[in-house]
Amino acid sequence: MATQVTVKNGNLDLALRKFKQKVARDGVPSECKKRESYIKPGVARRAAKKEGIKNSKKRNRRDYRD
Repeated sequence: MATQVTVKNGNLDLALRKFKQKVARDGVPSECKKRESYIKPGVARRAAKKEGIKNSKKRNRRDYRD
C-alpha cells in the first residue's frame, strides 16, 4: 500500500510531517519495532498480564480518587 502526500507551495516540511502522521496512524513504526526480534509466547503472555495489572491499578486509582 503506497502512501502519498502532496507538496503544496513548495512546503516540504509540512508534507513530511503529514507523511509521518499518516504512517504513524497506520501503525507501521510499531509493527516494525514488534517484528525486530522474536518474543516467545510465554514472555508475551507475561508482559500482557503485567500491562493489564498496571492498567487496572491505574484505573482503580482514578476511580477511587473521585
